[in-house]
Amino acid sequence: MTLLKLNKDIIECRKCPRLVEWRERVAAEKRASFRDQEYWGKPVPSFGDPKAKLLIVGLAPAAHGANRTGRMFTGDRSGDFLFAALYRAGYASQPDAITSDDGMELMDAYITAPVRCAPPQNKPTAQEQRTCSDYLKREFTYLNNVKVILALGSIGYTAISKELNITPRPKFAHGLEVKLKSGEIILCSYHVSQQNTFTGRLTEEMFDAVLERAKELSRKKRTKDE
Repeated sequence: MTLLKLNKDIIECRKCPRLVEWRERVAAEKRASFRDQEYWGKPVPSFGDPKAKLLIVGLAPAAHGANRTGRMFTGDRSGDFLFAALYRAGYASQPDAITSDDGMELMDAYITAPVRCAPPQNKPTAQEQRTCSDYLKREFTYLNNVKVILALGSIGYTAISKELNITPRPKFAHGLEVKLKSGEIILCSYHVSQQNTFTGRLTEEMFDAVLERAKELSRKKRTKDE
C-alpha cells in the first residue's frame, strides 16, 4: 500500500449516499460562472510533498472549488488565501492555485482533509466524518517525516485529536500548540474560510505568523515524551 494507492481508493469512494448525490448534482448543474468547465465531482485526494514535515488539515472540499478542480483548496477564495500564504512562507511554488494542472508544487508541505467530498452547506454529518476517518488514519501511516500538524479550524483539530487518541483534548484556540507523545506538534489556526478572512478574524499577518511558527517547530529535533 502506498499514498498513490490510498488516493486512488479515496477517488473511487462512494460510501456516503448524501455526499455522493450532492457532489455529483453540483458537478452536473454547475455554477453559472463555471458552466463551460468540466467539474471533478468525486472525492478529492490529498496533495503535496509525501516527505513533508508540515501536514495541513482542512475540513472538506468546497462545492465549486476542489469539487470542481479536483485538488485541495484549488479554485476558491479559501485556497487563494492559503496558497498565497504558503508561497510567502516558501512552501508553495506559486501564489495562485487555479486548476489542478497549473504547475503548483508544494515543498515540505502536504494538504489533507478529514472529509473528502463536498458536503451540503459545508457541513458534513458526524457519521460522514466517521466514515471518512479511515483515510486520514491510513494517511498518517505513510507520512513518516511529519513534525507539525497544522489544523485549520476546530473540525480539523477534532478529527486529528480523535485519530491520534489525544486525551484530554485541550480546547481549540488560534495558536494553540499540543505536543504529542510521539513528538509531533499540533498547531491550530482559524480556518482560511471567507467567514474568517473577510471579517478580519484571520488576517494575512496572523496566518503568516502561524506558518512561521510551523517552520520554527519543524526545524526542531523531534523528541518523544517519556
